Amino acid sequence: MRRGPESLSPANPQQKTAEHPVPDALDAPWFVYIVRCQGGSFYTGITNDIQRRLKMHNAGKASRYTRIRRPVELIYTETCGSRKHALIREYRIKTLSRQEKEDLTAGVH
Repeated sequence: MRRGPESLSPANPQQKTAEHPVPDALDAPWFVYIVRCQGGSFYTGITNDIQRRLKMHNAGKASRYTRIRRPVELIYTETCGSRKHALIREYRIKTLSRQEKEDLTAGVH
């Protein structure tokens, strides 16, 4: 049975209603970011919430790589729009040489 908009209710927070719109996670912008780890190495990742992800890295709850290389410092962000585009950009950044990553984070083109 197919339900119309009138069957949606605020009782289920995952359903959108005119009175209680739920933001669609797919609409949130995605970012690719680079952090500098203790020791000077770089870590590249994607997220839709930069500050939350940075806190997770520094709490040791984001990735195995950064867990033992704390604290990390955010040195670069780039808005990519969709998760798909962020993943593609992350892959491209990860293939760059160290010097190319340093140039990217310094704004050198």
